[in-house]
Amino acid sequence: MALNGLRQGDAAQAEQCFVRLLEQQPDDAEALQFVASRHLVRGDASRALVMLSAAVKAHPDHPDLLHQLGVVQTVAGDLAGAASSLRRCVDIAPNMFVARLRLGITLEQLGDMHRALLAYFGAVNAAQAEGRWMSDATTAPGLRQSVQHAMRFIDAGRRRTFDAVLEPLRERHGRSELARVEDCLAVYLGERQAQMPDPRQRPKFLYFPGVPSQPYYGRERFPWQAELEEATEVIREELLSVLAENQPLLPFLGEQSAEELKGHLRSSGTQQAGWDAYFFYRHGDRFDEHHRRCPLTSAVLEHVPLVRIRDHAPETLFSVLRPGTHILPHRGVTNTRLVTHLPLIVPPDCAINVGGELHEWQEGRCVSFDDTFEHEAWNRSDRTRVVVILDSWNPDLTEVERVAVTELVEAIGDFNRASEVAVPMG
Repeated sequence: MALNGLRQGDAAQAEQCFVRLLEQQPDDAEALQFVASRHLVRGDASRALVMLSAAVKAHPDHPDLLHQLGVVQTVAGDLAGAASSLRRCVDIAPNMFVARLRLGITLEQLGDMHRALLAYFGAVNAAQAEGRWMSDATTAPGLRQSVQHAMRFIDAGRRRTFDAVLEPLRERHGRSELARVEDCLAVYLGERQAQMPDPRQRPKFLYFPGVPSQPYYGRERFPWQAELEEATEVIREELLSVLAENQPLLPFLGEQSAEELKGHLRSSGTQQAGWDAYFFYRHGDRFDEHHRRCPLTSAVLEHVPLVRIRDHAPETLFSVLRPGTHILPHRGVTNTRLVTHLPLIVPPDCAINVGGELHEWQEGRCVSFDDTFEHEAWNRSDRTRVVVILDSWNPDLTEVERVAVTELVEAIGDFNRASEVAVPMG
């Protein structure tokens, strides 16, 4: 406590205290960091560098020391060393957004523009997740210029990155075939406002303009649904075997506490609310054991023109809604794909509401809807409700547009994942 008081007052006196402490404890991280900062203030970067290098050697996983070492290495002109130290820092502490920002600056100075872009993007995302860097008022004055530069760099860099994905398709098919995809990308990048024809629609991720906006889609738009409906009985038999054998189900929303689930599920009875899933695909990953366990269902699903986007789609499953469960209103990610339900077990008093339009499931009869409209579902009965859920392309997209959206979404996913981790060197 005495040292804290001195640090807030006379810096020189605090430095003397820390120097005496280092005589007794040469590896004390706080003392090394403070004394090194004092050397840097006096313009003695070399002594600061020696002290921080020793500190990092003694405490190799201390993110604050690595951050400060990177700053001093930058001042000393060792940009490669600074990049290495800052990368190690954000690898250990990904939420240190100022360190990420400085890593981006250093990589840009080194001419490594792609990794600089990833570092800047990760820095801004991490800061804004904590309510920082949303405006000048939420940005420290000493960082404002650097943050504004980073945002301009991000805007230009992401545009170049995603343009490069679309360019081969432009050359192959012509720009006119990709006009709506270009508009979609511009909306995603924030270059233009989304003009949605229906105010009830609000995608969480990607809006594709120029297609009709409607909660439900007519059955005539999906010729493949006839085969799916004809297979209702065999699919239901395999489902009943899964349930009878107590095959493991996964919570659709992932492992969450009862408190966390309050914003997603609600129970209208005495039984705990539950929305479970027996996945065949999730985020594009195939559940091979479930396909083997339900071979007839698997065969039918493999004939359906599912959306297939690496790390994203398809998503197909038995959706199991426990008695008394209400799935609260929510929205989906993109109108480029639609959600189809094939109802297998539907007790009375079960329904779905999409955009304020109610639909009561009928066993063996598909319903398809755009889940970027706010929607909710409920099972107010005392029995379990089960539907097959699958995602298919919005039929108003052309084949070329589907290819372009696939490649664009994969590229966006790759870029976002790369920016979330420490930027690799080399």
